[in-house]
Amino acid sequence: MNQDRVKQLLEEALSENESLFLIDLKFLPNNKIQVIVDGDSGIPLSECVRISRNIEHNLDREEEDFSLEVTSPDISHPLKVKRQYNKNLNRIVKVKTETQEFEGTLSEVKDDSIVLKWKAREPKPIGKGKHTVEKMVEVTFEEIKEAKVKIIF
Repeated sequence: MNQDRVKQLLEEALSENESLFLIDLKFLPNNKIQVIVDGDSGIPLSECVRISRNIEHNLDREEEDFSLEVTSPDISHPLKVKRQYNKNLNRIVKVKTETQEFEGTLSEVKDDSIVLKWKAREPKPIGKGKHTVEKMVEVTFEEIKEAKVKIIF
């Protein structure tokens, strides 16, 4: 399988729609090609079909047989690309680092980090009882081991 040719065809297809971006490209055993793409405001099925056709119609099955799968990330798929974080601003995100886990509203995406905010109940500094405080943490992309959008029904 000519991986460079597949990458070139994929880039051509993505360049036709500026709102689309690549999340993952895998070359699996038995000549299976798996492409995961997303868009700034989601990706319609028609775009997955268009990308698939652009790749498939420009490769020769007579030369080498292959299977091709072009999909959007499912709900359980972790965030991998910075544009996915931008797309999910103001949503609840669960972030795992090497040593900690955070869950909060994704309030900001910076060049090399994200900012999460959440509310927590803590004991009052003076007196009895608890009060609500707003917490915030900044996590660099390097520190993030896994980040998933939390779906609330």
